[in-house]
Amino acid sequence: MFTPQKSSRLLSAFDPVAGRWTALPLRQHTTSIRRPSPRPAHSRTVREQLSITSCNIHAVPFKRVERSQLILDRILGHKSSDIIFLQEVASDVRQSVLDDPQSALALPDDDWVAHLPTDDTAFQGVPFATMTLLSSERFVSPLLAEKKDVSDGKGEREGEGKGMLHNAFRMTLPSRYERDALCVTFDDPATPGHVLRLLNVHLDSLDSSFRRASEVHLLDRLLREGGCSGGIIAGDFSAIDPTMIRSYTGGRRGLHGAPRRLDKVVMLGLEPVDIEVLQPGRLDAGTPWSDHCGLRCTFTV
Repeated sequence: MFTPQKSSRLLSAFDPVAGRWTALPLRQHTTSIRRPSPRPAHSRTVREQLSITSCNIHAVPFKRVERSQLILDRILGHKSSDIIFLQEVASDVRQSVLDDPQSALALPDDDWVAHLPTDDTAFQGVPFATMTLLSSERFVSPLLAEKKDVSDGKGEREGEGKGMLHNAFRMTLPSRYERDALCVTFDDPATPGHVLRLLNVHLDSLDSSFRRASEVHLLDRLLREGGCSGGIIAGDFSAIDPTMIRSYTGGRRGLHGAPRRLDKVVMLGLEPVDIEVLQPGRLDAGTPWSDHCGLRCTFTV
């Protein structure tokens, strides 16, 4: 029987003064007891609205960095999201972001607080990995905010209204391609002592129906662990049977029109507002930026 393994990962913030990504202080991930932990329906009358964009940027070598930059320019342009999930990020694309994030991502100074992966660990033995970006306008490290508040006398105002990042980890999946789930956890503003999880996934492709079903089952369990109020699973689900995710409440799904391409945003314990498909542009008449569309979803927590 497959037993998933969780390994802690670093989140990093871009330091515009130093011109590089620096590690954020976070809590270590600890295994929790699996038990239902629903959010109280009456916990808040005013809920925060967030947005997420997910896109498989297609790791084929042809003009890979150029195509990725065009996709990211589109994502970070009009209606930029608070959360960005990328799949099929090759090491050279990752390096272009690390070397020159403002050029590669068109980043205004300190607009993005978190970026994964920041080392080569996720690329060992695989051709590509997943990457997550979070807006510094909506998320903050609690330890970093506390340190800054003490130094400038602002009390708790630095993190007010922002999602407090808790930890980040990767969880192995029963994948023939060595794929995993990249999870970023932040404090649930509606339920003190609980967290919400953001899961960036790229499930197995082609003739791997049984493996994908097992992967979805493990992801479902991850959102239902003790102390977790729910969250979002988004990314490239490949050719998956839609009945596999009926257990999610309030789920919104996006379907890519090409054969055997299925990208989704599903959620538990959150309220979807809208979802839209982002069509890829083209380098020329015959070369699309990616073989996937992106998905942009707005939701409330």
